[in-house]
Amino acid sequence: MKLKSFIVLIFLISFIKVNSQANLLNARVPQDVGQLNEQQILANNQEPLKYGYVDDRDVLWSKTVWEIIDLDERINFPFYYPTQIENLGEDRRSLWHILTDAIKNKEIKEVYKDPYFRIKQVGDEIQLKYIDTTDQAKAEYNITKVWNDDFIFEWPVTAKYVREYRIKGTWYVDKRLGELKYRLLGLCPVVIQGKDIEKYESGDKNVIPVELFWIWFPDARKSLNKHKVFNSKNSSQPVTYDHMLNSRRFNSLIYKEENIYEDRLIKDYIRDDALKMLLEADRIKSIIRDFEQDLWNN
Repeated sequence: MKLKSFIVLIFLISFIKVNSQANLLNARVPQDVGQLNEQQILANNQEPLKYGYVDDRDVLWSKTVWEIIDLDERINFPFYYPTQIENLGEDRRSLWHILTDAIKNKEIKEVYKDPYFRIKQVGDEIQLKYIDTTDQAKAEYNITKVWNDDFIFEWPVTAKYVREYRIKGTWYVDKRLGELKYRLLGLCPVVIQGKDIEKYESGDKNVIPVELFWIWFPDARKSLNKHKVFNSKNSSQPVTYDHMLNSRRFNSLIYKEENIYEDRLIKDYIRDDALKMLLEADRIKSIIRDFEQDLWNN
């Protein structure tokens, strides 16, 4: 027993050293912080944990749902902050910064316009910036049918105006393993529109954010696995964004499920009653949870 405890202790110490801010306590100058030695590079595998192969014949039951991760909820703050990164190191990035940097660097290529991943977006089609025109530009366009670039303004979408993330995933029962599992398929940032920023800043609660694009999640895993989420309880034990999302360490609300009615939204058949919408989302969640329980009760 003592030998086993000693081995576990050595493993935990090694894990902490690899996952804490590298070389922080041994840095001779600030530039040495974050520099990994050869042993740490070998131990700190940047490849995400691979999904196991699932044969279609092993899927006994499945249901695809769409959920909202509301960034106003405290438990979801790790996906929102930091909104400003100028005074922070390279290891502190919000989910928005990681996604946009990976898209710009073409590390993430599977970006789509819709949650069914049919219309692919490339280059300037991917909306990472606001574009606005003045009234004078609109008046000139009505006459000349040509936009005057002098009256068109562009500025980047910042993490501050990302209000939520929407995810698409499938719950399924693997009959070979005999358990209910979840596979995240898509991720979508939802932001305040440029024309509504002034209203939002003034505290207008009626501002409705819009979806920017849908990312095929398996294509983003490698980029998300390179960056770690700040752990407010223990800064030497960060967790990667890939692990956070795959292990569902967030609070979410179902807003749509696949259904015979063209995958209609909950708000499309329950109108003007927020409480009933919440109860409907809980009903869908209960169907998923109860299916696994019923496997062992029948």
